[in-house]
Amino acid sequence: MNVEELVRDSLRELADEQTSAGPGLADRVLVVRRRRRTRRIASVAAATAAVVAIGVAVPLLDSGKEDVRPADVVQKDKDIAHPDQSPPRELIAAGNTALAAYYVPRIVKHSAGEAERVRDYWLLDQKTDRYMKTTQWSYVAVAPGMKTAAVLERNLPASRIGLLDLATGKVARWIPVDHKVAGLSFSRDGLKLVATTYGENPDELVKTEGSDFWDQKQPSTRTGFYVLEVASGKGSWSEVKLASDPDDPMGDGFLNARQDFALSPDGRHVWSGNPMGDIGKQFYDFTGAEVEVPADQKHVEWFVDAWQSPSGRLVAGGFAGEKWKTSSYVVDARTGRKTEVRGQQLLAWAGETSLIAWDIAPNGKNEFHQRLVKVTIGSDKTVPLSGFRKGNDGDAGRWEPVFAER
Repeated sequence: MNVEELVRDSLRELADEQTSAGPGLADRVLVVRRRRRTRRIASVAAATAAVVAIGVAVPLLDSGKEDVRPADVVQKDKDIAHPDQSPPRELIAAGNTALAAYYVPRIVKHSAGEAERVRDYWLLDQKTDRYMKTTQWSYVAVAPGMKTAAVLERNLPASRIGLLDLATGKVARWIPVDHKVAGLSFSRDGLKLVATTYGENPDELVKTEGSDFWDQKQPSTRTGFYVLEVASGKGSWSEVKLASDPDDPMGDGFLNARQDFALSPDGRHVWSGNPMGDIGKQFYDFTGAEVEVPADQKHVEWFVDAWQSPSGRLVAGGFAGEKWKTSSYVVDARTGRKTEVRGQQLLAWAGETSLIAWDIAPNGKNEFHQRLVKVTIGSDKTVPLSGFRKGNDGDAGRWEPVFAER
């Protein structure tokens, strides 16, 4: 292989390795859960020069050729699975994406009619590749590269944002805010942070008299968002007013108590889901003014965590269940053409043509008995990554993943 061919192939590989940080809209509350259940079973050139200059030969098992990429790049491509572990104890990864953390939600009762949904996090210790529990943080978002996490202290909404050094486990810097924050999401490049502001804790729960179930507190108290530069901590806050109608709390103005904002993949807009709206999502400029949905975002479903592929060409869609008992759609971002892929619920892209998903066992009958798997477009095969979660949706002890580019 000559240098020109090597550079061309390396460019393709590097392009395929770019993964989306995703919108990070992790908590799905009751009104959306009910709706979703009806659809279930019930600078590249420089990098290339480095590849040519410091390549380390690693055997390619499938082709018999040699992989001349740096050893650390090869290691980052390696799938790491622990199908006997749930919740995971050791690192899980697929392609260029890793399970950077996970949390287990629990309900803390404050009175007969009031409670709070609390998250206990397990963060990846990159020295040992094991997940370590921390009860210090109420919300954690991990930046691409997995060197930094943005964190909020226990009492939400919080008046400052911590930037946690994941190598030391210590907060390197605090960013004070005038409008209290309860949700965080990094941009795809990790240079910006979107912080969603609320007037009250969006994780508060209430129980009406005679009911046995905790429900989200309404109406939502979301007030707007910050767009902050991670390096400097500087940025601005934009107000986004609620369009709720007190006489029709479940109408078009209805918003989940927690409905966090995130940056679009190109970093030009801020967006969030709108469960009861006509198109299910809303986009804003950095001043908080609503704008039209970008052409390549029209097929995005706010409740599908995987969102767009690394190139932006494909969009992870909702449940399909046509060709296979559990499967999902992958949608062409421009044309809307759908392709069915294995996996009950698409969570994160592991490359341009592969994803991490929740899925049940091949002959499973319980839609909530799920494990993490790697699926690939055009393939019937699923690769188990974790053990199965126990219990039903919303049950105590069911862990929720937090993914990041590694």
